[in-house]
Amino acid sequence: MPTLNIKEDLLFQALGRRYTEEEFNELCFEFGLELDEVVVEKPDPLKDEEVTVYKIDIPANRYDLLCLEGLVRSLKIFQSQLKIPRYTLTCPQEKQRLVIDAACAQVRPYAVAAILRGITFTKSNYESFIDLQDKLHQNVCRRRTIAAIGTHDLDTITGPFLFTAQPPKEIKFRPLNKDKEYTAEELMELYQTDLHLKQYLHIIKDKPVYPIIYDQNNVVLSMPPIINGEHTKITLDTKNVFIEVTSLDLHKAKVVLDTLVCMFSEYCEEQFVIEPVEVVDLEGNIVLYPELKYRTEIVSSEYINKSVGINETPESIANMLTKMCLKSEVISNGEIKVEIPPTRHDVIHACDIMEDTAIAYGYNNIVKTIPQVVTISAQLPLVKLSEQLSVELAHAGFTEALSFTLCSRDDISTKLKSPNALSEAVHISNPKTLEFQIVRTTLLPGLLKTIHANKKMPLPMKLYEIADVVVKDDSKDVGARNERRLCAVYYNKKPGFEIIHGLLDRIMQLLDIPPSSETNLGYFIKAYDNPTFFPGRCAAVMFGEKSIGTLGVLHPETITNFDLNMPCSALEINIEPFL
Repeated sequence: MPTLNIKEDLLFQALGRRYTEEEFNELCFEFGLELDEVVVEKPDPLKDEEVTVYKIDIPANRYDLLCLEGLVRSLKIFQSQLKIPRYTLTCPQEKQRLVIDAACAQVRPYAVAAILRGITFTKSNYESFIDLQDKLHQNVCRRRTIAAIGTHDLDTITGPFLFTAQPPKEIKFRPLNKDKEYTAEELMELYQTDLHLKQYLHIIKDKPVYPIIYDQNNVVLSMPPIINGEHTKITLDTKNVFIEVTSLDLHKAKVVLDTLVCMFSEYCEEQFVIEPVEVVDLEGNIVLYPELKYRTEIVSSEYINKSVGINETPESIANMLTKMCLKSEVISNGEIKVEIPPTRHDVIHACDIMEDTAIAYGYNNIVKTIPQVVTISAQLPLVKLSEQLSVELAHAGFTEALSFTLCSRDDISTKLKSPNALSEAVHISNPKTLEFQIVRTTLLPGLLKTIHANKKMPLPMKLYEIADVVVKDDSKDVGARNERRLCAVYYNKKPGFEIIHGLLDRIMQLLDIPPSSETNLGYFIKAYDNPTFFPGRCAAVMFGEKSIGTLGVLHPETITNFDLNMPCSALEINIEPFL
């Protein structure tokens, strides 16, 4: 959760009144934020001057609150002191253009851009402008690995601009705050000792070409994601700002650009008016950025009342949502039309709108109620079955393992010799590490990695796990569903297929499922080809006419892919059909 540090004087001046610490803490709580602490700091160690700083915890998905401007604007709208601004695009006769060269496909294939015209910088809002870029770099940009921001004095350069990629030896320019030119190779060596920039060097250091942006006269704007050029440096006298965002993910680039221009367009000569830039993408399409898309969602007041636990009229709910910067109006039959502005990229589902209603209503104002029906608490049948099976598997000599729900793409595809498995998996759009890229579709990789981490333990190793996997399902509103599975592995000098087969028989005996031959009343196994398993040593587990899992001896390549060197047999079945 990022923390926003704001000087007390600037904060209260922008809010239009002074608050006591308790009053401001209460205001933050009502708005769904938390005042972390109030501290006294010395901005300059050489001076005795002290300033009071308010440190506010901001939710990680609220990019619009990561600067003083966004926070104050939202708080004033929440207090009905300000109307929701309308962000618009100008229509200049000649638009600036940014062309993406084909060479960028090797490093950063996407770029978006915009211009803030007639902006007025002061020392405080300039610092806020730079700080917001740093916050976005650390948050949505994932330390510049996904996206990088460049801001330039437009009056010092001439369009159109070219975003290309070149070998590091061929790139030479004067970087920000330096007094001479360096090649890209020299810069990478120079910044090895820079406390701030050295953490980003690895992003492009080993690439054959580095991304670079030129203007029409071959003046370097920036070498993303490392450093901007000194020639386009922004100062307090800058009036026109050219903003470019280069990225591996076009959606993230749009989010970053929308956030920057919406927050600081209030300082433009025409407030909240942004000049678009034409971007020529890799396919040759001309696209106008920023998009500044407004979209509408229709929500039911009944759904919101029931979910939050309140009983408000549709008009009251619409007013509360408007206070949360979601302009709303009642249309008919208790339905509310909600307008999602380009600053609220966090609103992606009706439940997000419901959450904002709860915040505006006040969590402390929600009355605790006793359920209208008499119920007796009990375990879910699926949980009860899982625990009963877990006990029996332990009695059978197997040890329970708990593995991560997220895994790498290679874990379920390359390592299991099943390349098509990725199409069935739910992918994480912005994975933090290579180990956590997708939600697992099978429990097997987790157990095999557990064995690898415990290879020094005596043989045989008998492990099991009963947990959820996630599979795609178009019939669900989120496009996926959980599925409870049981997986067991036997790792020894011999495969032990008879042991894993015996475990299956024991499980079915406990479930009172008789062995049978192709009948709806029992279970049986039949030959099955699966590249994860050894040919001729794999079977599908059938329950009636439906396959519920697989058992067999793992293929030698599967075993070596997980850095193991002993034979292994495995069983994995879906236990939900037995409820």
